[in-house]
Amino acid sequence: MATDNFAGRQGGRLLALWCNLRYDTAHFYSGDPMVTIVSPVKEVVPPPRKHKRGMIRVVLPLLASIIGLILSFIFIRRRRIQGNNGSHKAKMNMKEDETIVWGLEGRSSEFMVYDFSQVLEATANFSDEKKLGQGGFGPVYKGRFPDGMEIAVKRLASHSGQGFTQFKNEVQLIAKLQHTNLVKLLGCCSQEEEKILIYEYLPNKSLDLFIFDETRRALLYWNRRLAIIEGIAQGLLYLHKHSRLRVIHRDLKASNILLDHEMNPKISDFGLAKIYSTNDTEVNTERIVGTYGYMAPEYASEGLFSIKSDVFSFGVLTLEIISGKRSSGLHRCGDFINLLGHAWQLWKDERWLQIMDASLDIENHTLEIIRCINVALLCVQENAADRPTMSDVVAMLSSESMTLPEPKHPAYFHVRVTKEEISVVTESSGVNDMTVSVLHGR
Repeated sequence: MATDNFAGRQGGRLLALWCNLRYDTAHFYSGDPMVTIVSPVKEVVPPPRKHKRGMIRVVLPLLASIIGLILSFIFIRRRRIQGNNGSHKAKMNMKEDETIVWGLEGRSSEFMVYDFSQVLEATANFSDEKKLGQGGFGPVYKGRFPDGMEIAVKRLASHSGQGFTQFKNEVQLIAKLQHTNLVKLLGCCSQEEEKILIYEYLPNKSLDLFIFDETRRALLYWNRRLAIIEGIAQGLLYLHKHSRLRVIHRDLKASNILLDHEMNPKISDFGLAKIYSTNDTEVNTERIVGTYGYMAPEYASEGLFSIKSDVFSFGVLTLEIISGKRSSGLHRCGDFINLLGHAWQLWKDERWLQIMDASLDIENHTLEIIRCINVALLCVQENAADRPTMSDVVAMLSSESMTLPEPKHPAYFHVRVTKEEISVVTESSGVNDMTVSVLHGR
């Protein structure tokens, strides 16, 4: 493993089950081990004279030696207890780091374990000028290695309670997944409290910065939006069916879709992802995490998730890409407070093209657009069993001759605004780890 990972590098560190290997061109060990030397007690031979003064001369040194031995024993004992406590903490940190290394079997041969000094140099000591943004995991920085390669560095925030779990999850998942529509994880760094993920740098950042921006959305003409929708579908199909792990993403949303220099989509952020068995139809969890507006109803209400949960999120995301509107928020969509209800109403009234982003030139693309809206509404149906799989979705998007079924009503479609005045109340949910904005009609 050292040969594979550290070839040509000035330093490196490898944490495994039975060894801790580290080398560097600079001196990195400055330990000051405590050595306690206890002088041996010499045998005392009493003189033949047995008067009181002679006895004192014999007993006092012997007592002093015994007391010295006792004090030395107590001192050593205390140091050993303190040392054990320290070594226990060190072993706990080592155990966490070893857990990461254990999960790297079968990873891409290009995956690297970086030294912290390399990351510091690449990000100019995590300078503010290099900061790209802030996520739930922690801050993200732009970096550059000495060979000129640009990288994105995600640094675990010290206050992130679930941070290490998400860090380990991403390392063990993405290191084994390779697809053109998944973000590429180049490596990681795990050194004491520092937990860092290193990705390929994608200059156009995330999809939400385009589709929800009045100016930049004009750069996403219809063919480009269609290519993004199809690319995301291909990435999800790989996760659900063709990868060796079978992964449910659980947090698919516009901000987790990154765009490369050619605007190709790449699914990112696998901190909440779950591996599932092909025999599992659905899995239950007590801790509901994710993003409001993209969650399938069975997951949000009962903690049940499956590949159909990702399908639901994909449907929501597709409607956002087509319309340029957020799925939920402080903006009304017609008589509804969410995009799903609004799109469903327009579909039933056969006013399909009113769902479209007004900035789009839809000439010669009407049938493609209607097909995409139809697929999106099939994905967001309330009953999970009615939703298609991603295999079905890819087939429906790629075929112009396939007859698509009529969608049933979506989840959350019944939530309406009955009057013009709306009050906004923000409710924090500690159970679901998210903030929900609820609009109440008066």
